[in-house]
Amino acid sequence: MSDTTQLPAFIGALDRASEWFGRTLAWLIIIMMLIQFAIVLLRYAFSVNSIFMQELVMYMHASVFMLAAAYTFRHDGHVRVDIFYRGMSPRRQALINVVGIITLLMPVMVYIIASSLGYVVNSWSILESSPDYGGIPAVYALKTLIPLFALLMIVQGVIEVVRNGYVLTGRIAPAKDESHLEERL
Repeated sequence: MSDTTQLPAFIGALDRASEWFGRTLAWLIIIMMLIQFAIVLLRYAFSVNSIFMQELVMYMHASVFMLAAAYTFRHDGHVRVDIFYRGMSPRRQALINVVGIITLLMPVMVYIIASSLGYVVNSWSILESSPDYGGIPAVYALKTLIPLFALLMIVQGVIEVVRNGYVLTGRIAPAKDESHLEERL
């Protein structure tokens, strides 16, 4: 990833916040593993079942999956058909990235926000809780992850458009792993 100090101050701050948030979310995976281990231990060693703990693992998994998507995007860890892209120059890759973000990512994320808001607002209005006895009484918080995911992706998309725009104009160097490619744009 390019140095964030070369980006405009506000965009660089958002980029650093995205990095921090993603790394912080990674700790949930360890906590989730420990809780899952406790669930298995309690169930098979002591015949004790906890719906709350099972739902807690589900909530944590959903949180990591939905909220770390922007971090994954920041580190170019998303799925891509790489047949032509990998052989392109960094500037051409940057152009493809900008066009893809603006024409594909942004409209889809705006649609996700628009289509999920009613669903989330309804859940909050009734303070929806788990249908299972002993479950987490905060299904509305889980559903809130949907528009939050899309919002974080939009923010990261803006950061990536600026970063790739800077690569296109030569204001910053491309990421190190791509610097060996010949400039052909």
